[in-house]
Amino acid sequence: MSDFDPADLGDDRSLLLVDDDEPFVKRLAKAMEKRGFVPETAESVAMGKAIAQSRPPAYAVVDLRLEDGNGLDVVEALRERRPDCRIVVLTGYGAIATAVAAVKIGAADYLSKPADANDITNALLSRGEALPPPPENPMSADRVRWEHIQRVYEQCDRNVSETARRLNMHRRTLQRILAKRSPR
Repeated sequence: MSDFDPADLGDDRSLLLVDDDEPFVKRLAKAMEKRGFVPETAESVAMGKAIAQSRPPAYAVVDLRLEDGNGLDVVEALRERRPDCRIVVLTGYGAIATAVAAVKIGAADYLSKPADANDITNALLSRGEALPPPPENPMSADRVRWEHIQRVYEQCDRNVSETARRLNMHRRTLQRILAKRSPR
């Protein structure tokens, strides 16, 4: 665990976790509970917005891409109902444009997956202009590239030709990359 004090959370320890990856969100909820938060999970934009309307939390961690839409819609709903909510946006792949959009509509920070509970806690509790400390074990550039290719490949229903076209890469090069193990 990180060197954080649960007293930093204040009186309201409510935390909304919005992610459509059920095993991930369950593990994260348990880890955040151990850190003193009171987590509630949602696996869709609709569920996240419903919770934001009925029980707006003090903290939130929202995945950017969900099955039924964009996590930024949940961020906006949280901002409307509870302007002081500390929000961290998670994503499977980082893009400057989406990071800027997330921060503009009120996210406190933007983290790329896989982010661990310590990284998320540090981001939720950071105050002011100071950036949270860098992660202990950040993903390598090769791993980030591989994760992005895998995500696009899945979004293209595992169609190599379509994935290669969207990534603007030669099909055989993509096939070689997909045949290899993931980098560490």
